[in-house]
Amino acid sequence: MRRPASADPGRMTTTGLTPVTRDRLFTRPFVVLALAELAYFSATGVAVYTLPVYITGPVGSDAAGAGLAFGAFAVVALVLRPVAGRLADTRGRRPVMVAGAVLCAVAMALTAQAASLGGVVALRLLLGAAEAAFFVAAVAALVDLAPQSRMGEALSYNSLGLYLGLTAGPPLGELLVRTAGFAVAWSAAAVLAGGAAALVLGIGETRPPGPPEQGGGHLIHRASLPVGLAFLASTVAMGGFFAFAALRAAEVHLATTSLPLLTYGAVVVAVRVGFARVPDRVPPLPLGACAILTMAAGLAVSAAWAAPAGAVVGAGVMGLGIAFSTPALFAAIFARAGAGERGAASGTASAFLDLGLGGGPIVLGLVARSSGIAAAYGVAAGVALLGGIWALVLAAQERAAA
Repeated sequence: MRRPASADPGRMTTTGLTPVTRDRLFTRPFVVLALAELAYFSATGVAVYTLPVYITGPVGSDAAGAGLAFGAFAVVALVLRPVAGRLADTRGRRPVMVAGAVLCAVAMALTAQAASLGGVVALRLLLGAAEAAFFVAAVAALVDLAPQSRMGEALSYNSLGLYLGLTAGPPLGELLVRTAGFAVAWSAAAVLAGGAAALVLGIGETRPPGPPEQGGGHLIHRASLPVGLAFLASTVAMGGFFAFAALRAAEVHLATTSLPLLTYGAVVVAVRVGFARVPDRVPPLPLGACAILTMAAGLAVSAAWAAPAGAVVGAGVMGLGIAFSTPALFAAIFARAGAGERGAASGTASAFLDLGLGGGPIVLGLVARSSGIAAAYGVAAGVALLGGIWALVLAAQERAAA
């Protein structure tokens, strides 16, 4: 098994962490990277609200057209993430991030001029490429910047930019559409993405100097695949929850159907801020396994407890699991990647994210259509259970190999 490039005392290994030193985390590049991600994902959040109402409004299409536009984005992002990871390893993190942010800004600005569904879909294809480039390179840059002894903490804090951007972006989009129109909303998204590009320019190149390591430059980071399967199980469960949380709330007669999602989001943010150091104090795979099993428990509660309280409690438990799952599993993945392979590892891991969040709702939607949302939640809980067990198996293998 490949070990991390550094073998300093107190650095992360695949079997855990021995905290000896407290390396500095909040450097200027680390903070600027987080701000760039906040700007970029705020632009994405504006589009999340604006796109469907734009397509069903001025463009004159329907819900199926809106779904097509969203789907085109996800498909391109999935296909191009490994390519973006290879470029980040061979060309550098900064140029790939800047290219992604600039491409996003251009596509957002041009969407305001698109008068047909085909035109919007074409621009969404560009946005899929932009998101693949920016996100993959940004994660690789984060791993470059963060001390290995605080990797889990870095992942916890850094993810807040994504969550806050996707949370604040839709209300901003709604405000702009209602008060100033679609053109202003799309232009605001373009400005935010352009701001992300400008911030990235101020970070500098983070890729370690020298040629890529032996085995670097691959499209797929093979050492990440075993942990990636556990991550896939968590994202399938997550995607099912996102897709059906509001519908399940309505089904159990919860007056405010967005409350489960709000509860989930509040728990994730609170836990990642308040317990950011936990992923560095607990071996990542056992922590990831416990987190995925907690997600399974949350889905099981939501499925079995057909009452408003069940929807809210289940969402809270789900949020607790998600809060730890991604930092822990990403830490386990990057512990298997050398400095010259971080782009490939990021691309591979984020491809699993696309597969789970994209494919999970589709498959679970078929279950919901035939057997109901509770059954779909039950299947999602089963997938998470298998993923948690698999993570425990990997952890046991690592302990045996140590």
